[in-house]
Amino acid sequence: MGKKLVKRSEDYSKWYNELVVRAGLAENSGIRGMMVIKPYGYAIWEKMQAQLDKMFKETGHENAYFPLLIPKSYFSKEAKHVEGFAKEAAIVTHYRLRTTADKKGIEVDPNAKLEEELIIRPTSETIIWDTYKRWIQSYRDLPILVNQWANVMRWEMRTRLFLRTAEFLWQEGHTAHETKAEAVAEAKQMLGVYADFAEEFMAMPVVKGVKSETERFAGAEDTYTIEALMQDGKALQSGTSHFLGQNFAKAFDVKFLSRQGKLEHVWATSWGVSTRLMGALIMTHSDDNGLVLPPKLAPIQVVIIPIYRKDEQLAAISEKVDEIVKALKAKGISVKYDDSDNYKPGWKFNEYELKGVPVRLAVGPRDLENNTVEVARRDTLSKEVVPMDGVDLYIEDLLNKIQENLFQKAKDYRDKHITKVDNFEDFKKVLDEKSGFVSAHWDGTAETEEKIKDLTKATIRCVPLNNPLEEGVDMISGKASKQRVLFAKAY
Repeated sequence: MGKKLVKRSEDYSKWYNELVVRAGLAENSGIRGMMVIKPYGYAIWEKMQAQLDKMFKETGHENAYFPLLIPKSYFSKEAKHVEGFAKEAAIVTHYRLRTTADKKGIEVDPNAKLEEELIIRPTSETIIWDTYKRWIQSYRDLPILVNQWANVMRWEMRTRLFLRTAEFLWQEGHTAHETKAEAVAEAKQMLGVYADFAEEFMAMPVVKGVKSETERFAGAEDTYTIEALMQDGKALQSGTSHFLGQNFAKAFDVKFLSRQGKLEHVWATSWGVSTRLMGALIMTHSDDNGLVLPPKLAPIQVVIIPIYRKDEQLAAISEKVDEIVKALKAKGISVKYDDSDNYKPGWKFNEYELKGVPVRLAVGPRDLENNTVEVARRDTLSKEVVPMDGVDLYIEDLLNKIQENLFQKAKDYRDKHITKVDNFEDFKKVLDEKSGFVSAHWDGTAETEEKIKDLTKATIRCVPLNNPLEEGVDMISGKASKQRVLFAKAY
């Protein structure tokens, strides 16, 4: 396994980067800011993708696919949208290469310049709404409930594996509706889907809220968000759902004949989560020994390692383990029996611990004699010896307990790191000494929001949904405030 990971308490950023690479999740590619997602990391993403896709379809959505390249003129149709993505846009200008005059290299063929430059999608609202114009004529064509699984490109200057890369994988839902009420309900419904996924499958507690105007998605009227808290006390925006109003419908002249026989603009939403969820998963649960994965998303839920000296011992162990494997698989539990002779058991223990496998079983000759098996939990690093008979039922229950324990542990941490403050000195002190979410009054102005960000690097993460009204005073401006919002330093 090699040397141990740097401790989280010593250098959280270095710990994270080392863990992503050492656990075989991803690595940097030869292209600045772009990553290679390795098989083990992609297996986790596939489990996330499969569950989210199921949840989308259960709420009536269908998958489609739209072009990677978007004409530059499309972006200019929605002013806020183009302003929001202009600095991150990667542009295709030519369609052919040619060999250089000395025949030793290649260059862009100046005669192959595109008539209109194409933007590599940073998001797909513009190309999709150009398409929807052809799909929608009447209220009978609505609603359109479409999702796309795709890659996008945003030319980020500062990148970190999974959390912020120039190219990343995601899904983006794009829906069209008859009424404002339907569109708002859709945006909130999908936020609920994201929150349920985060808590039930990632074991990651989240706060559901709405973004301030400054933090909204470019071109949205409202952005709903789920915000999670990582172990270093920084917040991570983990999913967003946008009520787009009629902005894109007006930009692309998408109208429908209403039930009253009038031409009206369509109401819209968009919503998405990305491979950033991988970073959230890692930072919510993992420890100084490596990954800690919730069972519902672990590619391997149980690993079984034989302890033996002689081949006949291995044969006897394997015969018994085969029964356990069949019983576990019959319950839908993913299991790996690692009887390879490349490494010793101690190395394997460390390797599967690093990879975050929730449950490890060890079986040796003495276990066969006693009809027992050693069970090790990754979340608590505890071990116990249990009867081999009925071990499948025991493990099925144990996996549920691990899932629940990881959520409760993360929730306890999150709840302890939501701190109410009423003055700016306490605000700064909490950010510097305790970190986490800071609940404080805000006067609702962008000026105050920007000043706080400049002074502390903390941003408004959200106004929590169902936030209680509470009379107060803004800690910077002294102006009246009617509710608290959540601030934090964030990724």
